[in-house]
Amino acid sequence: MSALLEARNVTKRYGNLAAVAGVSFELEEGEILGLIGPNGAGKTTLVNVITGTAPGWTGDVRFRGRSLQRLRPHRIARLGIARSFQHAKPFAALSVVENVMVGALYGQGRRVRTRAARALSLEILEQVGLVDKADLAADSLIPAERKQLEIAKALATEPALLLLDEVMAGLNATEVDLALELIRNIQERGVAIMMIEHVMRAIATIADRVVVLHHGEKILDAPPADVLSDELVIGAYLGTRSRLLTAMPRRGDGPAPAR
Repeated sequence: MSALLEARNVTKRYGNLAAVAGVSFELEEGEILGLIGPNGAGKTTLVNVITGTAPGWTGDVRFRGRSLQRLRPHRIARLGIARSFQHAKPFAALSVVENVMVGALYGQGRRVRTRAARALSLEILEQVGLVDKADLAADSLIPAERKQLEIAKALATEPALLLLDEVMAGLNATEVDLALELIRNIQERGVAIMMIEHVMRAIATIADRVVVLHHGEKILDAPPADVLSDELVIGAYLGTRSRLLTAMPRRGDGPAPAR
């Protein structure tokens, strides 16, 4: 049985710069894959390739056996791939629930009536913890809530694969724990997740596997425990072993204490 998502020798260039260089990996149904690396390693570019917002790449990306080459973003979304963005930018003139309804109405490959879209959106807002703010203006939300709204908008398209781009950046320890709980709940509903993240204890706690990028190239694809002990990863990305060990608990140990 083939993987849910398969990338083979993916390369994306901007002029002479290879932002992603010959990257290959697979992601299985229901799996959580962490994607880490220094700033500029090519992580967001790889997500942009998968979601159709970085055209002109070479190699092959297949979702459920279908190539995504030359497909426009809305076509890819309707196949079952959704994403969040690193910098949450809700539709400021719309309410919270109306923001989610945009995904429900336009992100799916089937026609959805407005009443059904609102009902689905309220259900999703309940899942992410924003239902009590459904009718507030989206631009009234604090940054952590805007990240929750980003995830809700993506979930409204009813994806099989959710790509998360640094949803925990800027969150405090309590907010990170809440975000981890939400991601677990999404996985339990059968959604596979690929998450770019710099919060290492989050990756260690929740990821099934971790892909490490450096200068656009994949340098490791392994379980979190192997990533923790890899000298190349420590040197290229995490700096020192002491920083690594204090930042990243063993998977299953639960959240690390706030620092």
